[in-house]
Amino acid sequence: METFVLLFPQFNFLAPKEEAYFKMLGPKDLKAPRMKDSNSRLKDKRSKLSLLLTKSGSHENISPEKKTTTATSNISPEAALRWSDAFEELLKHSDGVETFSQFLRTEFSEENIEFWLACEEYKTIDSDSRLITKAKQMYAVFIEAEAPKEVNIDYATKVAIRKTIATPTNTCFDAAQSKVYSLMKKDCYPRFLTSDIYLRLTKRKGPGTTMFRRRSRSCVFNEPRGEATGDSSAWL
Repeated sequence: METFVLLFPQFNFLAPKEEAYFKMLGPKDLKAPRMKDSNSRLKDKRSKLSLLLTKSGSHENISPEKKTTTATSNISPEAALRWSDAFEELLKHSDGVETFSQFLRTEFSEENIEFWLACEEYKTIDSDSRLITKAKQMYAVFIEAEAPKEVNIDYATKVAIRKTIATPTNTCFDAAQSKVYSLMKKDCYPRFLTSDIYLRLTKRKGPGTTMFRRRSRSCVFNEPRGEATGDSSAWL
C-alpha cells in the first residue's frame, strides 16, 4: 500500500535543529483532516447564509409598516378588554397586534404573527417585479425547510407554494396564511388572554385569584368565598 513521507523539522526535540524528523503516514491519515476542513468551510457558508436570511427576514424588513412602537403602558384597560371579544377584534388594532407579538416572543413563536402580517402586506403589491421578489423572500424566510423563521404548515402546502414561486400571484400564500391564522386563534390566542402581559393591561388578576361576581336581584355573591352583600348598587 502506498504511503506518504512528511517532514517535520523540529518535532524531535532531542535531536539537533539541523536534523529532520520523519513520520510515515498512510492515505487514511491524510483523508480525515481534509474532510474536516471541507466540512468546516461548508458550515461557515451555511452560517453566513442563515445570518443573511435572518436579517432579511426580520419583522422590520418583512412588514415595516405593521410594526408599532406604542408602549403598552399607553393602552387603556377598556381598549385591551375589547381584544378578548374575538381574535379578529385583536388583529384590527395595531396596539393589539403589537401586544400579541410581544406575547408570542415569550413563547418563541413570533414567526406566526410576522408571517401573517407579511401575507397581509403581500396581497397589496401591484407590481409584478416586486411580487416575485417578495414571494421569493417570504419563501426563503418562512416556508422552505430549515428557514430562519419557518412556520408550522404541512408539506403539501409548502410544495404548492414552491410550484408558484416562479410566477407568483397575490393569493399564492393564502392557504399557508389561513393555517397559521387558525393555529394562532385556537392555540396562541387563548393563552394570550390569560398571560401576565394581557392581565396587566386589563388590570385583572391571574386565573387562580380572579373574583367573579354573579348578579342577583337581592345580593351579589363574591366567589370563591361565597360571601353575600345586600348592596344593590354592586350589581347595577
